[in-house]
Amino acid sequence: MNNEQPTIGISACLTGQKVRFDKSHKRNHFCMQELGEHVKYQSFCPEVAIGLPTPRPTIRQIDHGDIIAVSRPDGTMDVTKDLTDYSAQTAANIDHLSGFVFTAKSPSCGMERVKVYHHNGQHSLSNGIGVFARAIIERNPALPCEENGRLNDPLLRENFVLRVFAYHHFQQLKASGLTRHKLFEFQAQYKYLLMSHCSGGYKTLGQLLAKSTLDVDELGQMYIRQFMSAISKLATRKTHTNTLQHIQGYFSKHLNKKQRGELTEQIMAYHQGIVPLFSPLTLLKHYLNEFENQYLNLQVYFKPYPDALKLRYGL
Repeated sequence: MNNEQPTIGISACLTGQKVRFDKSHKRNHFCMQELGEHVKYQSFCPEVAIGLPTPRPTIRQIDHGDIIAVSRPDGTMDVTKDLTDYSAQTAANIDHLSGFVFTAKSPSCGMERVKVYHHNGQHSLSNGIGVFARAIIERNPALPCEENGRLNDPLLRENFVLRVFAYHHFQQLKASGLTRHKLFEFQAQYKYLLMSHCSGGYKTLGQLLAKSTLDVDELGQMYIRQFMSAISKLATRKTHTNTLQHIQGYFSKHLNKKQRGELTEQIMAYHQGIVPLFSPLTLLKHYLNEFENQYLNLQVYFKPYPDALKLRYGL
C-alpha cells in the first residue's frame, strides 16, 4: 500500500459545519481529531444541497401507505423528489470514497432507526433509513458505512476504520490495473485478518478466485463485496485467539521453552480478558523482527490501520 490517505464521505454537521435545521452542528471528535489525522473528508449535507435554508423548519419521513414522503409535519414543503434525485446522483459519483459516516436518526442521513411517522401524526415507528443514506448504501454495497453514535462503541469504531483502510487498499489495487494475480496476492495478505473476523471467509474467497470464470473486473467486484461482508463481522476474543495461535506456530521452532511459555501466557491472558489485543500482538511483532518471515511480513493483520490510532488498546 502507498501512503495516499483514504477519503471518507461524512455528513457535514459532523465536521462542525452549522448546517442542521436549527443552525447547530454535531461535530464528532473521533472523526475530526483522531481519525482526521489519517484520512481526508468530503462533506455532504443533502438538505442544504437541495436548497433548504439554515435555519429551517424540521422535516420528517411520513408514511402515506404507498410512499414514504419527506416533508414538514403538516405535509407542506415536500422535498421527497428533490432529496431522492440528489441522493441518487451523489451515490453514482462516489467511487473515490473509501467510507462514509452518517448522522444518526436524520430523515436524510440516518442509517437505521429513523422515525417514520404515520400520515395522521398519531404515532411513529423507528424503522426507517434516511433517503440519502439508503441511496449511498444500496448503490455502493461494499462501501464501509457507519453512524456517528455507533462510533462511540470501541468494537464498531475499530471495525469501521479497519474496513475503510482495507477498502482503500483494494481501490488502489484496482486503480493500478486489476489482474487475477493481484487478487490472489491481496487475498494472501489478508489471510489472518479474515481468519479473525470470519473463520470460513478466507477459504470461501479463495475458492471464488480459483474457480471463477468471470472476467477480472466482474470477479473483482464480486470478490470485494464478499470480502467486505466477511470483515464486517466483529472479531471476538475467541476468533482473535485462534488467529494468534495460528501465527504462534510459525515461531515454535525458533523459540526456547521460556519464550514459548511467555507467548502462550500472553495469548491466553488476552483470551481471558486480562490484557488487550495489543499485548500478544506486540510480542509477536517482536519475534517477527527477530525471526523474519516473508509471508508474515506481508500480513495486514499486524497493521490494518495506523498504529497511532491506538484502536487495539481497547480490544
